[in-house]
Amino acid sequence: MRGFIDRALASTAELWGPIRSAYGWVHQAAHILGAGGAAGPAVRARLGGLLGAMRRHRDAVGDLGPAVDHFVKVSRSYWPGLFACYGTPGLPRTNNDLEQLFGSHRYHERRATGRKGASPALVLRGSARLIAGLATRLREVSAADLAAADPGEWRKLRAELEERRQRRVDRHRFRRNPDGYLRGLEAKLNQSALPP
Repeated sequence: MRGFIDRALASTAELWGPIRSAYGWVHQAAHILGAGGAAGPAVRARLGGLLGAMRRHRDAVGDLGPAVDHFVKVSRSYWPGLFACYGTPGLPRTNNDLEQLFGSHRYHERRATGRKGASPALVLRGSARLIAGLATRLREVSAADLAAADPGEWRKLRAELEERRQRRVDRHRFRRNPDGYLRGLEAKLNQSALPP
């Protein structure tokens, strides 16, 4: 087995130089973008310099030249919004933390319900349920926090959630018995059209 690996490495030795160079550039770009405490203009200048060097030396990576061109092109297309996180304190550089929060919620829901997909309750009440679940993971919620809630906003949210639930119930009733559902709607319409 060792001989086979040695022969394979020897026969592909000329390919490793370009791969090493291209990987080094991508790794350097990730390091520049992930630099903590760096100011937006400094990050912009460093990444701009790296992209310029990548374009100038693209021939050094041989067949990977088109991949380098694509990397530079895509980086330039994201350029206007790429550095917003450096000007806003506390804004994470990536959305990994956000994805981890949603993944954690999905994991706990899967354990509790046994469902692989999102439960209907999450779809119906996600605007309240998901935020509440994520908030309780960030810090402990006390009775004082709940008492400080705005009752008007709470009632409004409850009404929106109930309306969404009712639409789902209506869709279910219609699918189960379309003729009966439509007859019921027609009866309500006729009843409301009668004079008092």
